[in-house]
Amino acid sequence: MSLYNRAAEILEKLERKEGSVKNLVYSSRDQNIKQLYALVCETLKYSSVLESIITSTNLLKEEKKLKMNLAKVLVYDLLFGKGLKCGGVWKVIIMRHKSRLKSSLAMMKVKQKVSRNEDLLCSEPQAFEDLTLPRYVRVNTLRTNMDDVMDSFRRDGYTYLGKASSLEDLRHLSGKQFICDLHVPELLVFPPKTDLHSHFLYTAGHIILQDKASCLPAYLLSPPVGSHVIDACAAPGNKTSHLAAILKNKGKLYAFDLDMKRVVTMSTLLLRAGVTCHELANQDFLKTDPNNPKYRNVKHILLDPSCSGSGIVSRLNQLTDDKASSSSERLQALSGFQRKALSHALCFPTVERVVYSTCSVHTEENEDVVRDALKEHGDQFRLVNLLPEWPHRGLETFPTGSYCLRASCKTTLTNGFFVALFERKSVESKNYKRSCSEETNIKLTSPRKCTIKLKKRLKRNTVNPVKQSCNDGIDTKSPSAKSCILKLKKKKRRKQNPIVHVKKE
Repeated sequence: MSLYNRAAEILEKLERKEGSVKNLVYSSRDQNIKQLYALVCETLKYSSVLESIITSTNLLKEEKKLKMNLAKVLVYDLLFGKGLKCGGVWKVIIMRHKSRLKSSLAMMKVKQKVSRNEDLLCSEPQAFEDLTLPRYVRVNTLRTNMDDVMDSFRRDGYTYLGKASSLEDLRHLSGKQFICDLHVPELLVFPPKTDLHSHFLYTAGHIILQDKASCLPAYLLSPPVGSHVIDACAAPGNKTSHLAAILKNKGKLYAFDLDMKRVVTMSTLLLRAGVTCHELANQDFLKTDPNNPKYRNVKHILLDPSCSGSGIVSRLNQLTDDKASSSSERLQALSGFQRKALSHALCFPTVERVVYSTCSVHTEENEDVVRDALKEHGDQFRLVNLLPEWPHRGLETFPTGSYCLRASCKTTLTNGFFVALFERKSVESKNYKRSCSEETNIKLTSPRKCTIKLKKRLKRNTVNPVKQSCNDGIDTKSPSAKSCILKLKKKKRRKQNPIVHVKKE
């Protein structure tokens, strides 16, 4: 019975605008979080239908101790779920009205000319219908490869349409079709509402059901194989597993999260994905010491901190869109934490690239945070102009704001998202020195010195015609040729090598 009571309490808190569904469910600390979350979500989905049934049967008038939210939860499980699981007085009360409740549901279907329970939802406003997104599937290269996954889907009757050339190709998928994404490698795209949760590739960890926008941070950070990387706010772990796939399970991946339950969930997900290069840390990233020798090789950090989640597109968000998620007080608190986390990430002495991302559409959590970070660390870091062909850019609230990426349902066919990439300014110089050093095979300290030394080396390598003639045994009678011979003999004596005799004409 506690499951129904907790679900009813969460519904009441949602009505009072005390938080979002996820926050309220996870803060309840129920023993079965998944079951509670599913029950709350499904009850919200059928909320108007349930209210009509309860009202038409006069259930609350006859059972005065029963409140609307508790009644909704109980009636949902009776009519739409797997049946009431609880005992006690509430089950007795609901079962007393079972026949009337079922009759009311049947009459509703007849009036609306539908045969399935799901079709009752079609009578509600379709504000969300145009927000339907494709199903994105990331191939987990730690377990398999693209060819094997595509062959498996072909055997299941799916038709492969090749690689997308534009976003329009993703809009027109239907039936059992799939296509390769045009931006993110190892990402397949299926028609909306394609359900792959029971597919063996998903249960075996060969594919990850992950929105395209959520794949961007790890893809854009792009750490080389064998790197040491920090995932600062890692749970639930999809981005962590993506980083591990990019690293090919080599190097080191430090994954932080403050919530122990989320760390346990993440551990299960990473195990299924075949990740072995990670080290989980149930601690606050802000309390880590950037100068700790443990992190002396960390050059890449992915920071995806807690945010309002205002960019996540789902019908549930439409039903539970509470102003608490976007109130100025909450945004101020979130952006304050995000500023601290980003500033802390940029303080690691060896870090070269830092990705900052959120699933928020609010400027306070996105451009404003990046702008303030550049004010504080702009002497050391710059923004990288990400994917110039990407259609949705960051807001130009500061000079390089358009270097950032934004994502949205309408423009990019993804959840709302924001990504910025910071790169240490000295990295560009280091890349130049490295290429120059490889060309001249000498140790260099700066691009200017590189150029000077390269010129000297080229000058040294220029052939002297007199010496060349001497070595070839030509015109040895000339004074210059004799001088050349003497110099060669002296040089070879110093090296204690046999003297080369030049035949005189």
